[in-house]
Amino acid sequence: MKTFKTSILIALLLCFSFNLSHAQKRFMVHQDNVKPSMLMQYEAIAKKFNDACIKHNPQTSWATGTRSDFKYFYITPIENFADMDKNPFADMAKTMGDEFGKMFEEFDKCYDSHTNYTITMVEDLTYMPEGISMTQEGQNYRKWYYIYFTPSNAKKVREGMKAVKALYESKNSKEYYRVYRSGFGTPEEFYLVAISAKDAIDFETKSKTNEATLGTKEEVWEVFSKVMEHATRMEEFSGEMRPDLAYAPK
Repeated sequence: MKTFKTSILIALLLCFSFNLSHAQKRFMVHQDNVKPSMLMQYEAIAKKFNDACIKHNPQTSWATGTRSDFKYFYITPIENFADMDKNPFADMAKTMGDEFGKMFEEFDKCYDSHTNYTITMVEDLTYMPEGISMTQEGQNYRKWYYIYFTPSNAKKVREGMKAVKALYESKNSKEYYRVYRSGFGTPEEFYLVAISAKDAIDFETKSKTNEATLGTKEEVWEVFSKVMEHATRMEEFSGEMRPDLAYAPK
């Protein structure tokens, strides 16, 4: 959870090269790749850190998600790339003294690697007709689909994603989803599709209903193939949002 620093040069280059024409909400993600054997220790220090933040009230916020492969994600909204160079924990660290550093030493024992990157919600590819929100009350279960593509196929994949959304809209589907685009710090380009549900059973029930809603397998594949034919690969993960590890200042 160490503050991510970027150079002014990289930030300037990114401002010119990153396409924001179809994206409104940007997030910085800190990802901890937790060792399975250290899961409970990690949970303990994460809760300890969260409690310390509640006490010392740093001026930042994040949502927290956990994935089935023991990865933890701390997702912070940012206005621009300059936000990535700020340290909202400076006053907290000064007040806590050595105890602040010791917490991160405990974190470091729980993983061999962690990383920081940005993602951006792509609202015109997102299907949430009742209003777009990253989190939904009572629906903390998540299914995440990563769709990877090469830069040369970016336009075609985007067109395919628009076709999928159009299908959902035409059928008045009740399975809603959000779409995020990879940004600075990711080694590959991808779209991330996030679907919320109450739990795994609720997800499977909605998914089964949605299959019938969208049409025959042949009809659905005709649309989805517009994405699949240009993707390099896909990954699917289950997980959950963790309100108990989320934070917002008072």
